[in-house]
Amino acid sequence: MLFGAILVLSWLILLIRYPAKALPISLAAVLGLGLVAAWVLWQEGRENRDLSHLQLRIDYAPQRCPADRPLALTLRNGSDAALQELRWRIAAYRPGEHINLAERLYESPRYSGPGDLLPGATWETCLPLPTLRSGYRASSLEFRAEDLQGRFSH
Repeated sequence: MLFGAILVLSWLILLIRYPAKALPISLAAVLGLGLVAAWVLWQEGRENRDLSHLQLRIDYAPQRCPADRPLALTLRNGSDAALQELRWRIAAYRPGEHINLAERLYESPRYSGPGDLLPGATWETCLPLPTLRSGYRASSLEFRAEDLQGRFSH
């Protein structure tokens, strides 16, 4: 923090004392920072667009899955890029409500998806239940994936 303040103060002194030399350099630096910021925003927008094309469905299905992993997950890659990595958290809601009933503890599991999922491909697996608040049964809840973070190959 102190280093940044000293750097900005030095830049202002140079800009006031030697405007003919410092102004072109300052404009070039601002242009460079603007280009980097635009590139980062473009990359983030492209990643968000690809994540929005994923179709992720989580159902409580103890009849289809083992007892220690009763959540059935179906993931379809609807984007035009191959999915290389995907991480998410599972939230549990009573139908029609907006209060997450899955406890967010430090040791709560962070789920991850397949290594490579081609465009249009589907991946199915069974997942363990997140820790639920006491008094709620998994069979009466809806499960959703939240905090999706992914990486795509373009």
